[in-house]
Amino acid sequence: MPHDAPAPNEVPAPDPAVDPAPDPDLARDARRAGVTAFVGTTIEWFDFYIYGSASALVLGKIFFADASPAVGTLAAFATFWVGFLARPLGGLIFGHFGDKYGRKKALITTLTMMGGATFCVGLLPGYDRIGAAAPILLVLLRMIQGVAMGGEWGGAVLIATEYAPPNRKLLYGAFAQQGSPVGNLLATLAFLGIAQLPDAAFESWGWRVPFLFSAVLVAVGLFIRLKLAETPEMRAALARNKPVKLPIKTVLSRYPLLVFLGVLAGTAGVAITYVKTTFALSWATSDLNFGRSTFLTVIALALVVQVIVQPLGAVLASKWPVRKAVLWMLLPEFVVLPVMFVLVGTGNFWLAVLGMGLATFPHAMYYAALAGILARVFPVEVRYTGMSLSYQLCTTLFAGTAPIVSQYLLTSFDSIWPVVALGLAYTGITLVGVLPLLARTGENAAGDPDATGLRPGPRASIAGGA
Repeated sequence: MPHDAPAPNEVPAPDPAVDPAPDPDLARDARRAGVTAFVGTTIEWFDFYIYGSASALVLGKIFFADASPAVGTLAAFATFWVGFLARPLGGLIFGHFGDKYGRKKALITTLTMMGGATFCVGLLPGYDRIGAAAPILLVLLRMIQGVAMGGEWGGAVLIATEYAPPNRKLLYGAFAQQGSPVGNLLATLAFLGIAQLPDAAFESWGWRVPFLFSAVLVAVGLFIRLKLAETPEMRAALARNKPVKLPIKTVLSRYPLLVFLGVLAGTAGVAITYVKTTFALSWATSDLNFGRSTFLTVIALALVVQVIVQPLGAVLASKWPVRKAVLWMLLPEFVVLPVMFVLVGTGNFWLAVLGMGLATFPHAMYYAALAGILARVFPVEVRYTGMSLSYQLCTTLFAGTAPIVSQYLLTSFDSIWPVVALGLAYTGITLVGVLPLLARTGENAAGDPDATGLRPGPRASIAGGA
């Protein structure tokens, strides 16, 4: 019989941190798992983000050549969103197999899929050579990228957190989260380098170079992942019980409101990034007369700030109660995000750097803690599926739509302030989701001996209060 999950909509009690094969070098293994999660997610995010930069700069011209520049950019952003539409499907597919057969196999497959699709984008002929087949194939490849990324995130977080010591799981979850800004930074630097090419060279072959180079990075990532063993918690779960027959059925029937709150909780951590990078790159180069390489430099410097400050969010959430840390991280967004758009709107390079850097602090620090928060919500037997579904639905609804909605608001109102309001709405939605979620899963207390690094709190119905 399938393993029985906890009662419907009830926050599951934490599983004890179990290592069925005690290892005197467990701390070393945990660090290795963290580094593996970081390297793998960095490579996958690099592949995912170079598409975002390309969609802002060149894909509209190459694959939608018969459209006006504005419509072409919107169409390119629409293909960008296709990757996000596919991410929940990837979360379900790889969550299912990751919960039934282990995290490692799922992650090897996701990295291979991402690398293959990205490489093929670099080889894809444009509209001028194969007509309507070009954008159709582009959409299909972007869908494969999305499925791969949808399966990647949850597994990478679990590789890190399920190897981690019981009281340091929030910190180790940040290893996987760190792959996003580092991958984004590498993608931005790659396009910054090729942006120095003349326009004709950039549009004919230069933009393809990062996509083709990703094959080398994927080979490195696969080599590292193949050497890592399955997580201790998953090995214990597979040895202790038969896996849940249909993890998605269990998640949707028993924890639907936990999934819903998880979707809301991720919003600021994922959506504001795409307003600040993908949309802002298009806005700055099209409307503010920033040069292509100039604003890519602005974004790169902001990403350096993110790489530095993001881990502080996990440290803060490990030292303070999570609710207090979350409020300290997110509330400043209501001030710094409007300031960012004002400073970027001046057209001055250094003011743009200052604005982008300031606006990076709140959502970046929160993003570091988000993995540990969501990893707490579901039991190990359905954890990959549950947290992947929550996170990837969030990226589809909010992150993937952020550039196209921002561009639509700017075009419709001929003002940046509706875009500012959108960013602030993302922060408000996050607070609406994460605060009730924390009230039901408990606050953080460094040193608490549970499987997540979060204080268990009372076992309560999600609909019935704490």
